[in-house]
Amino acid sequence: MKEEVWAEHRPAVFGVAYRLLGTVGDAEDVEQDVWLRAVSADLSGVRDLRAWLVTVAARRAYDILRSARVRRETYVGPWLPEPLVTGPDASEPVLVDESVSTAMLLVMERLTPAERVAFVLHDVFEVPHDRIAEVLGTTPAAGRQLASRARRRIAEAKGQPRADGAERARVLAAFRAAYESGDLDGLVALLHPEAVYVTDGGGRVKAARRLIVGGERVAMVMLRTGRRHAPATVVPLEVGGEPALGLYRAGVLFCVDTYDIAEDGRILALHRQLNPDKLAHVRISAA
Repeated sequence: MKEEVWAEHRPAVFGVAYRLLGTVGDAEDVEQDVWLRAVSADLSGVRDLRAWLVTVAARRAYDILRSARVRRETYVGPWLPEPLVTGPDASEPVLVDESVSTAMLLVMERLTPAERVAFVLHDVFEVPHDRIAEVLGTTPAAGRQLASRARRRIAEAKGQPRADGAERARVLAAFRAAYESGDLDGLVALLHPEAVYVTDGGGRVKAARRLIVGGERVAMVMLRTGRRHAPATVVPLEVGGEPALGLYRAGVLFCVDTYDIAEDGRILALHRQLNPDKLAHVRISAA
């Protein structure tokens, strides 16, 4: 395979692996495995190269996903996906849509590995059911049922409609202003009364090991931890195609916040990634 052809399809390979695994490092490993297989394979008979590469990536990610379930049972505290920085300054290009948002990746964590593969391949990458069946070692009919069940479970978990891009940007700008000024009432007004605050320290840094629930309580905890981390610089980011915030101390990134925002503009969930292992790949500076 020529390098220019690989460059054209590499984002899709990385994209399917990241959507299935939620970790940048594992997705990059899958990407490398697919490249090595592609350069040594005879692809002259392959009619749809993109579909071939995507299914090879999905098959490898499926194996990792099943073993990851065991590892996550012993993970310290809540697990959050690694933030994937997107936008014009992204270090890793990827096909961007709702399926790479933190909220969606957390919803997909509730699926079985087979359901997740069937959903991502069919609904995101439009891979036909017979190819999905090959990846999962099942029949096309069974693969179709897996995708349908996954679609139904995702719809149930998502619940109410989410804000569009412009509304997310507006809410996040207001949240940042209230956070930086220490405006408790302003934060509470932006949070849903049953908002959830999730922190992932992975046992590497101090973080809450249980979910914090309730808009007022979340706001108070945010301001209290903000005072503890002061002085900090708050920088707008784009993560998974959606507005996010990065917090820096002395020019070093120490957390990335992503938000799940309802259509009415209230924040349903705030996800704070603190685990330094999951932030190591983020290359955006505080400047």
